[in-house]
Amino acid sequence: MPSLALRLDDTESIMPLDRDDESGYASGSSSDSILPDVFFTKPHLTFLNRQLQNLEPQGKTFDASGDKLMLMDYRLLEILRWSTTTLPSLYQTTAFGLTGLVIMDMLSKLKIPRPQTVDLIFLDTLHHFDETLALVDHVQSRYPSINIHVYQPAGVTNAKEFAQTHGERLWETNDQLYDWLAKVEPAQRAYRELGVNAVLTGRRRSQGGKRGDLDVIEIDEAGLIKINPLANWSFQQVQAYVKANNVPYNELLDRGYKSIGDWHSTQPIKEGEDERAGRWKGRQKT
Repeated sequence: MPSLALRLDDTESIMPLDRDDESGYASGSSSDSILPDVFFTKPHLTFLNRQLQNLEPQGKTFDASGDKLMLMDYRLLEILRWSTTTLPSLYQTTAFGLTGLVIMDMLSKLKIPRPQTVDLIFLDTLHHFDETLALVDHVQSRYPSINIHVYQPAGVTNAKEFAQTHGERLWETNDQLYDWLAKVEPAQRAYRELGVNAVLTGRRRSQGGKRGDLDVIEIDEAGLIKINPLANWSFQQVQAYVKANNVPYNELLDRGYKSIGDWHSTQPIKEGEDERAGRWKGRQKT
């Protein structure tokens, strides 16, 4: 497999991105410096994002049988086609939030031939809601051709073992260490073992915070290419797609949750609050 991690022209530079996560998953520093090279210049990257930043979801089409109206975004499909045909070793990182489910459903409709098929990486922190784990099973049944790679914290297989090894309620006593053990290290291990060079994420500008300035194409400090295909979508647009296409989703969304991570750090939100306001509520992190 040829090398593929973005390296900028020697005369250009790009600042490292802050580490961020999608539905509980660490990004940014979660990749590894062993990633090899593909060449983009900084002006080319700027051009691509300028072309993509104003795209809005639009369009309706019929499915292959011609008898069911679906909300589709032709330009989003083009982004996904470009990603799958241009970027070898492309994976989707997801915690099965709504946006990730939309991407997964759209990819299934592209009917991508192997080896271009996009596998999923799911980081099982051992502290997900039961509803989230049930959704994983539902997704596997609904989309049998999708391959899901599950990664857990090293050396443990359940929450009890995690607490015995690293201490009770580590997310309260040392949240940074908890993030490293439950999210960052497993992500690094997944990228290394699977040879990941590029990822599709479910991050959107409408989620607020640091994501307000999100580009469709990003590069982390180790050169990992990150594609955010739904960067321009709102939560309402994501919901509309899920409903129109009967995409399975987390039952917690019907109980006031919008962004769902670990059970210990996720709460329902109130009317008018930011989408991710229920994540790590009262803490300086989302």
